[in-house]
Amino acid sequence: MQVDVETFTVHKRYPLTLSRGTHTDTKLAWVRIEQDGLEGWGEACPFSVSEDQHQSLGEILTGLQVAKGLLRRYSPWEQQQVEERLLQEGIPSAARAAVDMALHDWMGKKLGMPLWRLWGLDRGRIQPTTMTIGIASPQEAQQRAIAWMKETQTQAFKIKLGSDLGLMADQNMLIAVQEVIPLGSLITVDANGAWTVEQTLSMSNWLAGQGVSYLEQPLDRGREAGLITLWHESKLPIFVDESCFDSRDIPGLVDRVHGINIKLMKCGGLREALRMIHTAKAHGLQVMLGCYSNTALGNTAAAHLAPLVDYLDLDSHLNLVDDPFCGALLEKGRLVPTDRPGLGVSLRGSLG
Repeated sequence: MQVDVETFTVHKRYPLTLSRGTHTDTKLAWVRIEQDGLEGWGEACPFSVSEDQHQSLGEILTGLQVAKGLLRRYSPWEQQQVEERLLQEGIPSAARAAVDMALHDWMGKKLGMPLWRLWGLDRGRIQPTTMTIGIASPQEAQQRAIAWMKETQTQAFKIKLGSDLGLMADQNMLIAVQEVIPLGSLITVDANGAWTVEQTLSMSNWLAGQGVSYLEQPLDRGREAGLITLWHESKLPIFVDESCFDSRDIPGLVDRVHGINIKLMKCGGLREALRMIHTAKAHGLQVMLGCYSNTALGNTAAAHLAPLVDYLDLDSHLNLVDDPFCGALLEKGRLVPTDRPGLGVSLRGSLG
């Protein structure tokens, strides 16, 4: 296999503020794997979940440079061997995810079929994706919700809470959003580890009364022991994101959470994401698919697994002013992969 890596930068239409900071643009790596005149595409997006758990673009590019040398020895059909070798070499998960995407894309193109069809999945089961509203003033949050509805006709929202102004600011922001969105809209909340156990219990009781469906990652990574109390006392189901990277993390969480958030960049790609889905379901957990600052390339890859999960949060590419890719289509709030082979992604314009 011949592997090429190129970096590019995308910019958000609306800055996204979480409890850990504000994001306006992201530099990613585009991976192309070529054999037999066909190219498979993947992307790697840097991310940070805590002070000691992050992957910079530099670390990802270093890993991809190592992977380029290793992949020359393999065929795109040898995905199991490739995955095992990259793990042995300690390649960062985001770099592995880019390679894995590209190999799946190549395979689908070689066979002339989209991944969802190769896996025998039903696109009719895909749930609407939530549209994210970052931490903001009540007025700004309302404006963001109105913009999302105008641009996507969505009725599903993910509200980022954990404001440094305190719980009252979080409550005021959520109330403001509810004033402008349709009655009965799906609302989920993500605190990105900003709360204590006591704050979470207080907020979960209040949020349940506001019609919120579930609460994601209320406690910071490393404080999973506190999830046991929440599992017993919270009025809302608890999902984790930063506390769950791959399938090996799931057994230790089954007695303290109701669901997990799978992201390709965290787990290492579609192969591992599929393992995580089956592992979680076997343990009675619900599953959502999420993203970082991914483009349509990364989110389309994830969307091929969408028929298997309960919730989707694959909206990052919809907030980009310069996404160079186009792929899955937004249909009534649902991100639906097309009939095109492989991932079904094409270039929209030049890479920045």
